[in-house]
Amino acid sequence: MAGSRALEEWSPEEIRAWDRQYVWHPFTQMADYLARDPVIVAEAEGVRIRDIDGRWYYDGVSSIWLNVHGHRVPALDQAIISQLQRMAHVTLLGQGHVPVAVLARRLADWTPRGLHRFFFSDSGAAAVEVALKMAVQYWANQGQGQRTRILGFTTNYHGDTLGAMAVAPDPTFHWPFLSYLPEEPRAPYPYCYRCPLGRSWPDCQMACLDAVEAVMAEEQERLAAVIIEPVQGAGGIIPAPPGYLRRIRELCDRYGVLLIVDEVATGFGRTGRMWGVDHDGVIPDILCLGKGLSGGYLPISATVATDAIYQAFLAPVAEKKALYHGHSFAGNPLAAAVAIANLELFTPEFLDSLQRRSEELPDLLQPVTQLPFVGDLRVRGLMAGIELVRDPVAKRPFPYGAQAGFVVADQARRLGMLIRPVGNVVIFMPPLATSAADLQAMAEILVEAVRAAGPQLAALAKQAAGAPGAEGLGGEGAF
Repeated sequence: MAGSRALEEWSPEEIRAWDRQYVWHPFTQMADYLARDPVIVAEAEGVRIRDIDGRWYYDGVSSIWLNVHGHRVPALDQAIISQLQRMAHVTLLGQGHVPVAVLARRLADWTPRGLHRFFFSDSGAAAVEVALKMAVQYWANQGQGQRTRILGFTTNYHGDTLGAMAVAPDPTFHWPFLSYLPEEPRAPYPYCYRCPLGRSWPDCQMACLDAVEAVMAEEQERLAAVIIEPVQGAGGIIPAPPGYLRRIRELCDRYGVLLIVDEVATGFGRTGRMWGVDHDGVIPDILCLGKGLSGGYLPISATVATDAIYQAFLAPVAEKKALYHGHSFAGNPLAAAVAIANLELFTPEFLDSLQRRSEELPDLLQPVTQLPFVGDLRVRGLMAGIELVRDPVAKRPFPYGAQAGFVVADQARRLGMLIRPVGNVVIFMPPLATSAADLQAMAEILVEAVRAAGPQLAALAKQAAGAPGAEGLGGEGAF
């Protein structure tokens, strides 16, 4: 049996064996995992990660999109140590604590104007669940209980709890659970590379909004809210066209429904600005935050509402208008303390550096567009997606089972960087504090990885040409 030895005293062979024997990894086909030689991380520092065999890699996906300032940041480490000397956890149910009160006050200086009522949770999916319940109960508390429907967008991703799945069901990942989910109205997300209308931006004048308005007009009396990502994340790193969110805001105002914006992945500078909505100057009614909130250190998220929404829940207890929702570790003091320290690192100098890196990245990745099997390069801030296709002219994707993105990921690992694709889309999301030199080195690795993957991608394309099968962006282990 495993004893009480320090973690670093276990041999790589023991750790590898226990990982294979006991651990069930999220978003992972374990049959594939067990057939591979997966990375098992032992430590991290700055923008790099070391595995149990002593190999160092660039963290090219920010440990799944959440690392902001790098690993082992002294100020963030110390915030946790200092808070641990006071308390590790107390509940927020019916009482408060110092770190979360301070965090809420600090966040109020950063969130879009008028959004300053913070409901804390412990994951991005939980933040979305809270937002959906807030929206529906907001109307119910005002005697409009028929407003229960949420308009979501196809291929958006909001998490894997039932409510989050209901507004963005995916037949690949969620097929066993579809019967559990209410049939919420949905509209197509703007996907300019594969525009279903055959139009091109900006000449199209965002004609795709007609489908959104048609749903809103039909569902107006039953619609509680619209939920959207400013940049479609797990659906392929697809930024909404400039002005699109502003038009969605206008439609919500016209039809009298709430606007929920899911900034779990895009918030805290990931798009080059503090919030994805800042690109269009939009203020939603409810904002979902997570990932970068703690700088990538500990689980904490927040659902931020306007005061008008908050006021709709204030009533005598007997009226049962309270928001009866909460998780045991919601607003954990350790996570709140490190989130405060994270915000203090968002200095003008840091934001200026982030803006420069955001401007440099498109040029650094531009060489990839000249390589075979690259259909589209999409960049917003320090979010980049490279869509691989087996036929660039016809834009035919690789079949689902080909897992073309992982061919590139394997090459990137060989070259010294860890990334995690979404099916046929290679995702690159470095920590926001990445230096100019490290960003260039990481981009060069990524371009070379796509180039080196060419022969294997060619073989996959040849196989796909003669074999029927499902096609699409999704794939096992989307995250």
